Amino acid sequence: MKVNTGHLTYCTNIHPGKNWDDDFKALQENFPVIKQSVSPDQPLGLGLRLSNASSLELIQEDTLAEFKQWLKENDAYVFTMNGFPYGEFHRTVVKEDVHTPDWTNDSRKEYTIRLFRILESILPEGMNGGISTSPLSYRHWFKTIEEFMQAKCTATLNVVEVIKELVTIGKQTGKTMHLDLEPEPDGILETGREFIDWFEADLLPLGIPVIKTSFNVSAAEAESLIKKHLCLCYDVCHFAIGYEAHDEVLKELEGKGIKVGKIQISAALKASLDKSEADREIIKNSFQTFNEPTYLHQVVALKKDGGLIRYSDLTPALADFENEAAAQWRAHFHVPISIKEIGLLESTQDDITAVLDLQKNAPFTEHLEVETYTWEVLPEQLKIPIAQSISNELNWVIKTNI
Repeated sequence: MKVNTGHLTYCTNIHPGKNWDDDFKALQENFPVIKQSVSPDQPLGLGLRLSNASSLELIQEDTLAEFKQWLKENDAYVFTMNGFPYGEFHRTVVKEDVHTPDWTNDSRKEYTIRLFRILESILPEGMNGGISTSPLSYRHWFKTIEEFMQAKCTATLNVVEVIKELVTIGKQTGKTMHLDLEPEPDGILETGREFIDWFEADLLPLGIPVIKTSFNVSAAEAESLIKKHLCLCYDVCHFAIGYEAHDEVLKELEGKGIKVGKIQISAALKASLDKSEADREIIKNSFQTFNEPTYLHQVVALKKDGGLIRYSDLTPALADFENEAAAQWRAHFHVPISIKEIGLLESTQDDITAVLDLQKNAPFTEHLEVETYTWEVLPEQLKIPIAQSISNELNWVIKTNI
């Protein structure tokens, strides 16, 4: 839906579909309920998530025509998509395989281009479209610095091939679309700092010659095209986990002319560990209730000296819970954004408020997407029906006057 600073939607990665038929049925069942609650009098956007299997089905002419008709009949539109998870994303062990295939693999490139071809077909006139994606790969797959650097180079070159496709689409149709890389813990790019450094030290040096030659433009024009079609996906949960200063990151991006493609409005878990022994035991047990086997739940501990300790998942973090150097924990578990306190645990809701305030005061993107995908694996006391959950999330954001 149109809000003061852009377009607000929710990501359909909440639904556990294995194919387009499953995805479409979930949309048909839940979207009308959500729209009636959130946006009864104006169109409501969809942040569409498609697996590789679903994308192969939806891109078929008849299937796509049917979906476009449904969008029209239901006063719905798609301006952003989630191209991070390639395969199944629910009811199976996902963990680090959420990055599979990574950007070193041609399958990731081909899948992403296919998503853009679908988005091109359904994107409303006059709007830009974006697709968020993996931060190149999972860093712990590479055992040496040489392997890591080679993977980053190969992945970057594949990203450049997608940028070429987006430049071509733009010239053919006049539509502007952008690939939005999403830093997250343990990705090759896991922080705003790493994203900016990669953009300047890897993407531009590798991409400018390719774009310059492919489209017969100057180096400056090639750089401008790259910055037009490759953006940052600002997942608030991920930046909060890293204790990043949102205003500083956004100020540096603006100064360098690097755009934010979308804000993913999401919250992590956090807890101060400066508590009594009894409360610390409760905190530990509370984190344990979120230690489920489907997704990675990386933990970043803020040390008393200001340094960070990074854990690849809740299990190794919990094994080191008595580490006296840690003053605070933040865990990668997308909890409902409308909830601030969960017993002695909290969400990073304040980070969302801070980012939305920055957006309200000086808008830096037109795309805002609520992304809480963990409804099926939440502790029982936090579970409510999906449509009601998403409505609560969107209405909470709307109340911020964004």
